[in-house]
Amino acid sequence: MAAPKFATRHFDDAQAALSYVQHLYDSQIQYLRDALKRFVAGEDVKHHVRAKYPFVRIHTDTVAHADSRLSFGFVAGPGIYETTLTRPDLYADYYREQFELLLKNHGVSLEVGLSSEPIPVHFSLAEHAHLEGNMPAERRLLLRDMFDLPDLASMDDGIANGTYEIRGGAARPLSLFTAPRVDYSLHRLRHYTGTSPEHFQNFVLFTNYQFYIDEFVRMGHELMARAVDPAHPRDDDDCIAFVEPGNVVTRRVGVPVEDGDALGAVPPRLPQMPAYHLVRRDRGGVTMVNIGVGPANAKTATDHIAVLRPHAWIMLGHCAGLRNSQQLGDYVLAHGYVREDHVLDEDLPLWVPIPPLAEIQLALEGAVEDVTQLSGYELKRIMRTGTVASTDNRNWELLPHREPERRFSQSRAVALDMESATIAANGFRFRVPYGTLLCVSDKPLHGELKLPGMANQFYRERVDQHLRIGLRAIERLRQNGLGQLHSRKLRSFAEVAFQ
Repeated sequence: MAAPKFATRHFDDAQAALSYVQHLYDSQIQYLRDALKRFVAGEDVKHHVRAKYPFVRIHTDTVAHADSRLSFGFVAGPGIYETTLTRPDLYADYYREQFELLLKNHGVSLEVGLSSEPIPVHFSLAEHAHLEGNMPAERRLLLRDMFDLPDLASMDDGIANGTYEIRGGAARPLSLFTAPRVDYSLHRLRHYTGTSPEHFQNFVLFTNYQFYIDEFVRMGHELMARAVDPAHPRDDDDCIAFVEPGNVVTRRVGVPVEDGDALGAVPPRLPQMPAYHLVRRDRGGVTMVNIGVGPANAKTATDHIAVLRPHAWIMLGHCAGLRNSQQLGDYVLAHGYVREDHVLDEDLPLWVPIPPLAEIQLALEGAVEDVTQLSGYELKRIMRTGTVASTDNRNWELLPHREPERRFSQSRAVALDMESATIAANGFRFRVPYGTLLCVSDKPLHGELKLPGMANQFYRERVDQHLRIGLRAIERLRQNGLGQLHSRKLRSFAEVAFQ
């Protein structure tokens, strides 16, 4: 049975275009799933099974006269622009917004149809389907002959990196990510974080210590146990669920249970980078991920979360204080980064500066004021704004000749960690607003190393406050409005239209 064919159609309404995308995608996925079921059951599939991603395309002959304050929603100049699309169920609100902006800013119709890009069979499986596990080894080998497998050539980051080259009059990209690249990251997110992409929220906190996660879990369950009081409205009234690894869902008191909640189960062990989600109805809640230690983990997490197009991500973690004037427990607000992490050298050259984003900086500084109730010189006493150096050498203290110390001094660094520069650089690369607020946990250059008892006391005293600062910063970003959040500092000369 051949894959269903559909005509390319033109739309002047964003919702109608989205509905057609959904129809195309569902038909192709269903065709692929049906063929896979027959194959797994032992049926002889006589031809190569190929389903294709939908695409959206615009053709414009004029330069957009868009609102100059916008950082996305328009193309750079005349031409044909196109991107493949996936998971319209997950991205419905996102796609609708992009379509509406293109229609508004360019006044041309949207073309929607089936692309020539095949859907890899691995990306067609439903959330809890594991059909391939029932196949013998010799039949699994036949899978590659009968179905399309993921092709690395179609899922690199050339568009985001600014290295993508248009060939032979082909259409220019509308989005940073092709559909296969998105599907690949969605697939990996389940593996690394232990939760489905559906649960991820538009504001993300990263940490490098489980202490923060423990406090986030405590706060999440405390909130779920508190019913909404209409007589005393709160900012968190829109929080409806708390999700933990294994897709374990705790609904808020008074919020009805949904059908998929029962499918969640506590995993036998935590995944590599466990994610926890404080869910709001509009996906404007908070996701917190423990990325663990090291820039490789930081890159892995942000590489994949970026396809969900979050509104911001912020690093909350511990660092080494490099200045004698700092005290254990002081905060560091990063306004620059020394990148010695090496994991992004091939994607983002070191000569590219990673600028501070005013919207994030002000939100973080204001959050520290709100939570600590300090301001002015008193605030400066506990929070220092300065450069953060990130290294991939966990034991940099053991290097000879004091080379690291010299570099830190020359760069004016005030703190050292292993993840912050990577998270900021990937935010820059993927056009996701970023920020860093660290807490000084030791001062190795000054002989102040944490002793076991001292460390426990430090964590107890600071983790709760630090986390509340991060959550307060997100509240401020949400209140300021998304129009002020997305920065043109993150957009290149020839930028894609999609956020």
